[in-house]
Amino acid sequence: MMAPLGFAPLFYGYFLESFSAKVMVRWALLTLGLLELVFAMTDSYLLLLAIRGVQGFMIPAILTSLISYISYTSTREKVQHAIATYIAATIAGGFLGRFLSAFFTDLFGWRFFFFLLGMLLLLTSFLLRNMARDVKMAYARPKFSEIALLLRKKEFFWLYSSIFCLFFVFSALMNFLPFQLKQMNPESGESGIGLLYLGYAMGVIVCLNSRAIIRFFKNEPDAIRAGVLIFILGTLLFMFEYYVVMFLGMFVFCTGLFMAHSLLSGFVNKLAEENKAIANGLYMSSYYLGGTLGSVIPGVVYVYGGWQMFLCSLLLMLLTASIFIRNLKKAVASLEAYAGDREL
Repeated sequence: MMAPLGFAPLFYGYFLESFSAKVMVRWALLTLGLLELVFAMTDSYLLLLAIRGVQGFMIPAILTSLISYISYTSTREKVQHAIATYIAATIAGGFLGRFLSAFFTDLFGWRFFFFLLGMLLLLTSFLLRNMARDVKMAYARPKFSEIALLLRKKEFFWLYSSIFCLFFVFSALMNFLPFQLKQMNPESGESGIGLLYLGYAMGVIVCLNSRAIIRFFKNEPDAIRAGVLIFILGTLLFMFEYYVVMFLGMFVFCTGLFMAHSLLSGFVNKLAEENKAIANGLYMSSYYLGGTLGSVIPGVVYVYGGWQMFLCSLLLMLLTASIFIRNLKKAVASLEAYAGDREL
């Protein structure tokens, strides 16, 4: 059901080039909230799947609208930090969604949290009527040739390839870790699994300090590569099949992923001087396509090769991402050198 998230952002990028981000995000939130209420009340598994499919098209409308809204209302100097703050908010939501759903499932069953979530989404749609400023992203509809032109630029190609690999790994581990925890301790409750995701908190800290991280490493590509190395270390820690080690490993794992993700998402807005909505749409498509395949393909390795082989396959993907980021640095350096020559 994550598959629509991999394709929809690109098309919502099209819409955002001509329509209001404020209107789109409010209607998408309203629809998503209503669907959550239906989700909480149904007894049909097929209807649950159908609702998830429709929600897959609603969520990109919200995320792409918000990130484009932020990028267009922020100055070039502040856009990196503004996007990082946005990512911090999504991380906080990611943790609370996983932890509270597990906690409330133990207390009240699985329906309660979805009903609560639906009500909160409806409330959010209502509150966003007070957005201080509305934005129409541009005045012309982009064409597929413009997308192809963007992808032919090496800096964007390597950036999108990197985030594909990174979220592939993140999605894989997050989806299959609960199964491994159940194998390690069949009597563990949902709350114990949910508590493991407390490592998400590191993502908030990292994102809110993104500018300091960039200053420390002198440039974005080196900072991103450092995030990937931390991501690799976190993945290695999951090879020790003890709950306490995995609990601590989640902090390292999330630090690496969100450090790289927050910097990459801000960097794409810094590189894209025009058609920001399309650039953001392609970023999100790469992100969620990685997540979609990461939710399925590594599962085959996990079933037939076990947990250790599963982690080795993820490490191979992270090494590939590291190579892509090295190529990104070279492409950006060439771009800056060319711009310097033109000024001379």
